[in-house]
Amino acid sequence: MDLLNNLMIGFGVAFTPENLIYAFLGCLLGTLVGVLPGLGPVPTIAMLLPITYVLPPIAGLIMLAGIYYGTQYGGSTTAILVNLPGETSAVVTVLDGHAMAKNGRAGAALAIAALGSFFAGSVATLLIAAFAPPLAELAFKFGPAEYFSLMVLGLVGAVVLASGSLMKAIAMILLGLLLGMVGTDVNSGVARFDFGIPELQDGVGFAIVAMGVFGFTEIMTNLEQKENRVEVDSKIGSLYPNKQEFKESWPAVLRGTAIGSCLGILPGGGAVLSSFASYTVEKKLSKNPERFGKGHPAGLAGPESANNAGAQTSFIPLLTLGIPGNAVMALMVGAMTIHNIQPGPQVMTSHPELFWGLIASMWIGNLMLVVLNLPLIGIWIKLLTVPYRVLYPAILLFCTIGVYSLNYNVFDIIVTAIFGIVGYLWSKLKCEGAPLLLGLVLGPLMEENFRRALLLSRGNFATFIERPLSASLLGVALLLVLIISLPSLKKKREIFEET
Repeated sequence: MDLLNNLMIGFGVAFTPENLIYAFLGCLLGTLVGVLPGLGPVPTIAMLLPITYVLPPIAGLIMLAGIYYGTQYGGSTTAILVNLPGETSAVVTVLDGHAMAKNGRAGAALAIAALGSFFAGSVATLLIAAFAPPLAELAFKFGPAEYFSLMVLGLVGAVVLASGSLMKAIAMILLGLLLGMVGTDVNSGVARFDFGIPELQDGVGFAIVAMGVFGFTEIMTNLEQKENRVEVDSKIGSLYPNKQEFKESWPAVLRGTAIGSCLGILPGGGAVLSSFASYTVEKKLSKNPERFGKGHPAGLAGPESANNAGAQTSFIPLLTLGIPGNAVMALMVGAMTIHNIQPGPQVMTSHPELFWGLIASMWIGNLMLVVLNLPLIGIWIKLLTVPYRVLYPAILLFCTIGVYSLNYNVFDIIVTAIFGIVGYLWSKLKCEGAPLLLGLVLGPLMEENFRRALLLSRGNFATFIERPLSASLLGVALLLVLIISLPSLKKKREIFEET
């Protein structure tokens, strides 16, 4: 009953004209970003983060969430029609989605992807609504030691599930933690690591780092790539899957939803890992595995459902524990802190309209995306003909205005530009920006809980292992590090990085 009452509160908030408009804008931008290669949810949300400062908290978060799961839909459109994944999670969609398009079933492939994603999104919304309250109740039992250990587990999990070099990912997290220490000490009130620069006494702005490392770096990386525009066949065909396609798709949708819902909760997992895992499962279970890669509906329906379910369930650790599981969720933390909202279990009690309004808007957003994606396919494909050299000055201008509007300070633009150049060098060295962002977000919270735990235990470091829940969380983190350090897994990561 409580669940129904809470959802009624949420839909009451989400169905206001203002919030519906922002949900629609988020879904529209998300689809646009997903369709256009070279953009992604992280740089887009980083660019739009300063705008949320002038918006009501609920409207701002609804729009940013819409952008995130909207990219999952948009990325599949270009993957199916032009063999070009607009989003990382759509890489698997290319395999069977584009093969179906070449077989003259492009419309059916788009419909399977859209409807599978809608079903997965609806289930994920219900899961968030059902599991969030008990998890938040559990989180209230956490003390400073447990919170510190949970954040350590979150950071380790993000490293383990990330691609590429383990040492590089750890180094980026440590760098993020160090950046989080710049500014005024929470206990003594003394400025530290500010190099005598007054602007750094409040710390390095989260939005500034995100905009530089993701926004500016993304522009520079895309500019050096040779433009490759593909001619699109305008013949989409029927949007209705036939009986055989429907029969082969629906079990894959159910399995993909289950996989995405489980993996989305894990730190660093989210949509990308879910789509790859779903494709592997479908191929293993299939009676005709040789059909995969040649236009099998299950090879499209499973990963598409999984990536959307994974994208949405990644909100669970953020909303209940205040722990971001990936770069997008770290940006959502940034958006909440801009409005002086501390992410975590207290959000449910102190801001119930925000919590349940955001959950209800996800279902509304998924419905909007089905409506947006299928009838407007022609428009989205036309956008692929716009050269990047025309787009990037507008993106750059938008980023600069966004940064300046935070504090109306030129210093912020200079710092963003520096992080943009450094971020570009990191991309050349194959160092990911996401772990740095997670370290920067969680760093101040970790320090605060670490010092509070020591204060309560009178300087006894053993408090972290004497408390059973804290010790268990640290034990799991250590186990994850040991597992990923195994030579066989290390080798697989290196191969994945090269591809």
